Amino acid sequence: MSEEGVNPRRRRLLAITSGLGVVGTVYALTPFVLSMMPSARAKASGAPVEVDISKLEPGQLLTVEWRGKPVWILRRTPAMLKSLTEDNNLLADPASAVTDQQPEYAKNPTRSIKPETLVLVGICTHLGCSPDKRLDAGVASGLGDSWPGGFFCPCHGSKFDLAGRVFKNVPAPTNLVVPPHAYISDTRIIIGADQKGAA
Repeated sequence: MSEEGVNPRRRRLLAITSGLGVVGTVYALTPFVLSMMPSARAKASGAPVEVDISKLEPGQLLTVEWRGKPVWILRRTPAMLKSLTEDNNLLADPASAVTDQQPEYAKNPTRSIKPETLVLVGICTHLGCSPDKRLDAGVASGLGDSWPGGFFCPCHGSKFDLAGRVFKNVPAPTNLVVPPHAYISDTRIIIGADQKGAA
């Protein structure tokens, strides 16, 4: 067909109609595409949390929330640290051999970056209860003379030491989880990101 047989008005109308169709399609698809992206709340719930530990006294425990879970930050005393070496024979996994329970940099006897500061997810590895923080040793805790202090899950009786390591013969199968974390300064920790920035 030659150019002479083409109606210019019809060509413009066809171009305008096609353009409006494309714009309408993009406009109609936008809500569906946006609905597949995570919401601001979802992004925030997985975002790293920065914590100031400057006022945390020896023997004191601070609880913060990360990804909807309680995270404990415990400043251990010299006596608490000493207890970690005394009861290895009572623990199911004293060397933290189950690798997915802590980052590589926390796979040590204190399960921490700095020995005095412990960071743990406060959820029992048995059925997801939140253990009690029974830090005191001995009979005062109600758990007998052999109890060196730590965390006790009243739901089914699981016990963990002051590094979150699970005792033998309890329902919990593994140690408490050490989340990825890093020190921003001597008094600030970021939970949810490690030294490499990975979550």
